[in-house]
Amino acid sequence: MTGTAKLERVMPIGALADRTGVKVETIRYYEQVGLLPPPERSEGNQRRYGRRHAERLAFIKHARDLGFAVDNIRTLLKLSDTPGMACDEAHAISVAHLDEVRDKIARLRSLEKELERIATTCSGGVAACDCAIIEALADHRQCDHAHH
Repeated sequence: MTGTAKLERVMPIGALADRTGVKVETIRYYEQVGLLPPPERSEGNQRRYGRRHAERLAFIKHARDLGFAVDNIRTLLKLSDTPGMACDEAHAISVAHLDEVRDKIARLRSLEKELERIATTCSGGVAACDCAIIEALADHRQCDHAHH
């Protein structure tokens, strides 16, 4: 084994955090919930991570950045670990997540319209007791949308 390979194979948790942009506490959490395999330990019982951990953590981080839930990431990792399996489940997970994202976007657009409407009801300069924004917030019946 070359010196470079050995250095890459043995990496403390802080170096892994720096390399991947994932906080140390988050790395420990991913270990606890089984997304990251337990690392080797040094003689002083410090965690030592390898390239495989860094690659897996990059996968997890990317999936989290896209908003996938931990349970879905666990399934996607299992599929990634068995490349011969059909990707039907990965497709189903991504389509379901896309539907959730689209639903959130629709709710945010509704929220935007309502906030825009409320904001235009007041131009400032009046006492708070006469402010249309304060009145609208105090009485949900004044909203155009029941759910936002």
